[in-house]
Amino acid sequence: MIRTVALDADDTLWHNESIFEATHIRYRDLLTPYHPAEWIEQRLFATEMRNLKHYGYGIKGFMLSMIETSIELTEGRITGAEIERILDLGREMLTAPVQLLDHVSGTVQDLSKKFILVLLTKGDLFDQETKIARSGLADYFHHIEIVSEKSQSTYERLLAEHNLKPTEFVMVGNSVKSDILPVLALGATAIHIPYHLTWAHERAEIPEAEAQNFHTLEHIGLLPALLHQLNTQREE
Repeated sequence: MIRTVALDADDTLWHNESIFEATHIRYRDLLTPYHPAEWIEQRLFATEMRNLKHYGYGIKGFMLSMIETSIELTEGRITGAEIERILDLGREMLTAPVQLLDHVSGTVQDLSKKFILVLLTKGDLFDQETKIARSGLADYFHHIEIVSEKSQSTYERLLAEHNLKPTEFVMVGNSVKSDILPVLALGATAIHIPYHLTWAHERAEIPEAEAQNFHTLEHIGLLPALLHQLNTQREE
């Protein structure tokens, strides 16, 4: 029987990638006097990938990558005022309101009465802690964990620490790469709830619809019914 449900945070419980997308647009506008928008995006993404091992995920690392890319693309000609504008963009991201996705509040409350709930997210520790606190959802989770990466070993450790069998665990999230594939590899259940935007680094091939232990939902409000259905099937 499923007894523990882990939920991703960014773009599963609240909007996140849309904030990054809006910042990308404003960043491109700032640098288009120097280069075409498409080239700016390509170089920024390359810088982000190169810096992941140094800064990890999150807004602060993104800010540093934006500054580094702007210096490279302008060959050092970018002004102090323009760098200050990039810092302003990052600060606006860090203080942006936490906007829950539709159906999240009621669904999380409902699930907390029936399952052990875990919030499992990756990113900058301080930023994620702040968003979790501002979301108003923290008290519904039995365990909250912020990790640097969501790999198969991350989930193996989580299951071991909570004395869980893979059949007792479900992961719910929007990222196929981080929330779905590593969980399926363990033999646990993974539920994909797509978000309308996906960062290129998180894109991966979606498993076949008939893949064992894999399910897709249109929105999180459908999650309690699916979990009930899965547990009922296991009782039969």
